[in-house]
Amino acid sequence: MKEKSLHQTSLTEFEDQESSRRPANASEIFRKLAGKLKGFRLLEGLHGPDSAFLFSALSRQSPAPCLWLCLNNRQAEKIAENLRFFLPQGNEDQVLVLPGSEANPYRGLSPHPEIAAKRALALWRLLKNHSGFLVTTLASILTRLPSPADFQSHCISLEVGRFLPLNHLIQGLQDTGYVREDPVSEVGEYSIRGGIVDIFSSAHENPVRIEFFGDQIESMREFDPSTQRSIGLIPSCQVVPMREMILTEREIAQWHKEAPEHWNEVRFAEALQEKFQFTENRELFNGFEYVFPLVVDTEHHLLEFLPGSQDLRVVIPDGQGFLEELDRLSSSHQEAFQEQHSKGELVLPPQRLFFGKKWLEEVLEERQAVFIEQLSDKPHEVCRFDFQVERKYKGRIQDILTDLSRWQDSHERVVFVMSSQGMAERVAHLLEEYGVVSHFVQKGIDEALAHPLSVMQGKLSEGFYSASLGLHILTQENFFEESQLRVARKPAHPEIAAQFLSDFRDLKKGDYVVHIDHGIGVFLGLERIGVGEELKEFVVLSYRNSAKLYVPIDRLGLIQKYSGAGGTAPKIDRLGGASWEKTKRRIKKSMRDLAEDLLKLYARREMEKGYAFSTDDSLSKEFEEAFEYEETPDQLAAIQNVKQDMEQERPMDRLICGDVGYGKTEVAMRAAFKAVNDSKQVAVLAPTTVLAFQHYNTFRERCQGFPVSIEMLSRFKSRAEQADTLRRTSLGLVDVLIGTHRLLSKDVHFKDLGLIVVDEEQRFGVAQKERLKQLRTKVDVLALSATPIPRSLNMSLIGLRDLSIIETPPKDRLAIQTVVVKFSRSIIRSAIDLELKREGQVFFVHNSVETIYSIATMIQEIMPEARVAVAHGQMREGQLQKVMIDFLNYRYDVLVATTIIENGLDISRANTLIVDRSDRFGLAQLYQLRGRVGRSSRRAYAYLMIPSQDFLSPEASKRLAAIKEFSELGSGFRVAALDLEIRGAGNLLGSDQHGHMDVVGFELYTKLLEQTIRELRGEEVREEVQTNIDLRMDIQIPEHYIDDSNLRLWLYKRVSSAPDPSALESLKEEVVDRFGKYPNSVSNLFGYASLRLRTEQLKILSLERKGSRVFLKLREDTPISREHVIDLVSRNGRLGLTPEGTMSAEISSTLPDEVFQNIHALLDEVAVLE
Repeated sequence: MKEKSLHQTSLTEFEDQESSRRPANASEIFRKLAGKLKGFRLLEGLHGPDSAFLFSALSRQSPAPCLWLCLNNRQAEKIAENLRFFLPQGNEDQVLVLPGSEANPYRGLSPHPEIAAKRALALWRLLKNHSGFLVTTLASILTRLPSPADFQSHCISLEVGRFLPLNHLIQGLQDTGYVREDPVSEVGEYSIRGGIVDIFSSAHENPVRIEFFGDQIESMREFDPSTQRSIGLIPSCQVVPMREMILTEREIAQWHKEAPEHWNEVRFAEALQEKFQFTENRELFNGFEYVFPLVVDTEHHLLEFLPGSQDLRVVIPDGQGFLEELDRLSSSHQEAFQEQHSKGELVLPPQRLFFGKKWLEEVLEERQAVFIEQLSDKPHEVCRFDFQVERKYKGRIQDILTDLSRWQDSHERVVFVMSSQGMAERVAHLLEEYGVVSHFVQKGIDEALAHPLSVMQGKLSEGFYSASLGLHILTQENFFEESQLRVARKPAHPEIAAQFLSDFRDLKKGDYVVHIDHGIGVFLGLERIGVGEELKEFVVLSYRNSAKLYVPIDRLGLIQKYSGAGGTAPKIDRLGGASWEKTKRRIKKSMRDLAEDLLKLYARREMEKGYAFSTDDSLSKEFEEAFEYEETPDQLAAIQNVKQDMEQERPMDRLICGDVGYGKTEVAMRAAFKAVNDSKQVAVLAPTTVLAFQHYNTFRERCQGFPVSIEMLSRFKSRAEQADTLRRTSLGLVDVLIGTHRLLSKDVHFKDLGLIVVDEEQRFGVAQKERLKQLRTKVDVLALSATPIPRSLNMSLIGLRDLSIIETPPKDRLAIQTVVVKFSRSIIRSAIDLELKREGQVFFVHNSVETIYSIATMIQEIMPEARVAVAHGQMREGQLQKVMIDFLNYRYDVLVATTIIENGLDISRANTLIVDRSDRFGLAQLYQLRGRVGRSSRRAYAYLMIPSQDFLSPEASKRLAAIKEFSELGSGFRVAALDLEIRGAGNLLGSDQHGHMDVVGFELYTKLLEQTIRELRGEEVREEVQTNIDLRMDIQIPEHYIDDSNLRLWLYKRVSSAPDPSALESLKEEVVDRFGKYPNSVSNLFGYASLRLRTEQLKILSLERKGSRVFLKLREDTPISREHVIDLVSRNGRLGLTPEGTMSAEISSTLPDEVFQNIHALLDEVAVLE
């Protein structure tokens, strides 16, 4: 079939006889649009969201499934968003997106896991009779798929009461791409603990905890992934595959057998050997999706998944681009196959992976597909619409009012669509101030079209108008100055301030630990040892000269994982030596000096008088409501802290800590707005011109539509411009002045400075820091830091340093596919090509100035269309800053840089990172580099490139193993994140304290600092008493209850560290919730912990049970009244007292529960305090 047959139609141009009469209401608008469209396959005069408006009108008049075939995922997401906007309120779920895989099948890389999961979820929803709009890509319609019946058979439906062998469920999860991880916190993870299975399916908002009794599902409940606590019971759940290709061990074994027969030439031997390392263990390798069709049935297409596909409408939103992309895909796949096949890579020809152009042409002809084109070469077969792109007013209110008046005179409808509820309310108020009456809409587009002038909140890509419909729809970008669209973050789960690194989940044999009494040793593991008639579990630690220490599991509160600030191995202590106690005393003295300085500074600040800002007024509230995102709990707390500080007379001096993209700048902008609203000026200081420029753009964008004058002092402005800015600042005509340390110069005069915002203060020089120290006593200062600080340190410093921490788990924020791959030009080209196709940018990290230009040349050769720039530390400052700002302004596509990539930079377009020789980087460095991408709603990719394994040293191979663990977001990821936090703590407290953290480990350092500060404040510091308890009971966690040794360690640590009875009760509930009803030995463990809390409070040295008696040995400084004890013993025959002060009591029962009850009753009797 020839290409033109795609466009053939016998219809002539449709003449609308009623074009002069405008529709009277929403129903008539939709009816008129649908009527005009009827029968045509070529449409003109549509530019974007108006096409979604047209087909939503058609769906109201004639409901039928509708398939949109887009060029790429970006276009698909935009069209889906527009369709949702125009559907009746409550019908948004009628729009389903099936994303394209974005992966090149001939580059050896699998699709991004998030895309794979979204594709599988969309296929499942289609099989559940989705009957609205399906928006997908050209690549998706061409992709060969498994049969709908086979895919459906692997979707697991679970109901309470169903019989299902547990091993069958686990096998099903593994076959469909779920990964075992405990605790479960991300979609696609599962865990199993005895008869309890946790699953996070993409079909559910929260993970589900399933409790089995034998092979029957006894109960199901959703749980919060951040707290791991149950939310509520549910009757059923759906487990949807995490990928469309389902592979059991049988298929993997079959591929392992047939692959050598298919790729039987010598050139394929190396590639086969590499893949066999995985398939021999029945594991999958990167890019498996594109070679397993060798043994898996993928002869089916997307239309087979669509219900009622006979009535299916097909829409091509870019007809010309569609045909060009179809030709490009066909030729590029064929070329890539031939190239890789000749190199000895395992690849299948395109016809095994995709349907061809001829097949698609037949499908489109059969379905009478509708093509939208800008200019058709068949004018007599086209239905033309008069939609036009609405003009941009760039904040010129008078122009808006003039046009509004003209439109109202012509009885035309106007709808303003704002991105947030607050911004919509602001526009409605603004119009009201100019005497323009508008209707504030709450119920979607139908309600808006029922009024002459409406304002509503919604997501629409751009505004448009139609003269024949008498309709104008304007978005925020039409109303205000054009700004880069940002996508709202999901609100993060409220974070629980857990013990920093203390839970032992990541503790491995060979890790360093700190025992509070004995110092730094090495963790050797858990060991069961017979004690008397019982078997007890101990933690075994190794010290200098191979000395071993066996720590009972009920004493794990004395052990902490070692985390230093320097990243080097610590010195192991000698067991029984005096040096550890000397070290602790020396560090406590140094801490005392630090704490005294902080206390003096704090006291001085309390005496200073500054300006007390007013409480928020209606304009401040409008500014807050105009924020497009959902604030995180940490962010809200920081905003509240800042407001309270500003409303006091004492000058504010607060530090906000949190990584880039966590919302620090919004806190600063709210503080700035509060100051400007009180007629005060604001100075915003950044350490570099690049960061200053970024702040300038962010502040201007955020303050659109509000009366705030924002200027910037920069070397990129002329002297005349700078002089004018300085003059206007001195006259009070500039509200917010942004710049580098230039703002601290003597020629910069503010008329009435009220607030200084300092970004990354640790990067300023000594002179600038001194100048800031002088200003701190006069005006409010808000400092921002992108280096995270541990929350536990914040708790220690409360009252000494005003500190707010904004922490959002990186895994929640980033959707980054991280892969370790051999250096390959084809992978580099594929990665850059993918990013450029979606109008994104790429960071290429090459950490050698000598060879960086040759790498840039290589990239330019393999990607001639890319705009490539180079940045490194040996460039002149002005030149480096110009390159970075040009990259920020999207004048370059690829930035080839050393590790100089700035910490504070937030470039939302940059979503691909390629790191050359990643084997030469440490985990913390990779973690920090990886954080440069994944800052927007787009999926991000990180390629960690390594040379061939043959060239790696043993040390590099070890690092590579760690990198692979890191790339899987395992414990290495968490450790790298924590390592950075500890460095941040060192930066905050100074170099001396940084060294002390290395000596004793971060956790013990924090504990000692907290004690020191409390002592200096005159607060009571309770001496830690360690009661030795031995009740001759089994207190271990059996392996049949929790088989994972790290999880057992975690629970031992949590139980022994519980600070009070309520925390212990809460932990009991959590343990039952997560692991099921616990055995008697675990009940005894909790009983021990409960007694420990009471005995240590009463300063009892030991509590021992021998036969039918228990013995309590009191310390000299016990608060228990000795006179009362003597009186008690003299009156009660079952009690005894030795001359050494050991009290004993008769306990008749041997049942553990009764023993605990009797001992608690005895302590009640004894506990009369002096």
